[in-house]
Amino acid sequence: MVQKVFIGLSGGVDSAVSATLLKQSGYEVVGCFIKVWQPEFTECTWREDRLDAMRVASALKIPFKEIDLSLEYKKEVVDAMVADYARGITPNPDVLCNRSIKFGHFFNWAIKAGADYVATGHYAQVLREGDRAYLLRGIDSSKDQSYFLWQIHEEELARTVFPIGNMTKKQVRSLAKKFRLPNADKPDSQGLCFVGDVSMDEFLSRYITLRPGPVLEGERAIGTHTGAARYTLGQRHGFTMEDAADRGAHYVVAIDVVANTITVSPDKTLAMRKEITLRNVHWINETPAFPFESDAEARYRESPVKARFENGEKIRVTFPELHLVSPGQSLVVYQGERCLGGGVIE
Repeated sequence: MVQKVFIGLSGGVDSAVSATLLKQSGYEVVGCFIKVWQPEFTECTWREDRLDAMRVASALKIPFKEIDLSLEYKKEVVDAMVADYARGITPNPDVLCNRSIKFGHFFNWAIKAGADYVATGHYAQVLREGDRAYLLRGIDSSKDQSYFLWQIHEEELARTVFPIGNMTKKQVRSLAKKFRLPNADKPDSQGLCFVGDVSMDEFLSRYITLRPGPVLEGERAIGTHTGAARYTLGQRHGFTMEDAADRGAHYVVAIDVVANTITVSPDKTLAMRKEITLRNVHWINETPAFPFESDAEARYRESPVKARFENGEKIRVTFPELHLVSPGQSLVVYQGERCLGGGVIE
């Protein structure tokens, strides 16, 4: 029996090649475009992206469907992101989007519409062993997106396909030209669609009161920033300092959104921590036996570091050395190539 797979067609090359490979593998493929929210003051490319997705579906001679998740995206991704920035922490909207939109509303809609599987153009892999499903890194270390997928559930993973997870970006581009896909030469998208061509500062200023404030070194004001809510720990740009050329590099080591101040120092280690706690912890498969040691990544594409995990009132993570972490970002846990899950850094 031919199995039906609904694939999210973004209009980009990755999902287009994924759809082609699925069709060649014998699946009954349905191309789906997910419409997300955009504010009136930005110019987003979603209309062009939808047209490109339709062209790909037409070239492959597969059905095309569209699902409007703009309201859900605004509430569950954008509003959540803005709320975190307002609290002085740096969120990860890509994680929110995957959990809420792609593997939440879209996934559930596709299954209800008759899909046996859901596919996306993520650079990640699914390992199936018996009735179990595990999330693995994509083989292209420069494109691996498993970091953004740590909140997925095994039940969803079992019905998910990542057709290009075992390929490099170069191979995907080559296949797009080989298949003569209409968007073969389309450049990769950058950043978040709803931000468009405006800066994150300008975007946030529409929803958060961003006022210039003092840059502190110790208790002394040495410069000016553009609004404390838009900074993250370890940041070394985006603020001014008196005699900057003589001072050398300074890093944000503390943020106070109530007082609207940021504190900087030439000593980056002041922004680093050896121990953290996690909230919103999620394990893709079984919960590990505590305490345990495993690889962890506190930001996308950083080199994994060994960390010790202990369970108590909250999960406590200890690094062997000081490590730069940003509250609100994801700490993703790995065992070799397998992604175990993760949590949000407090």
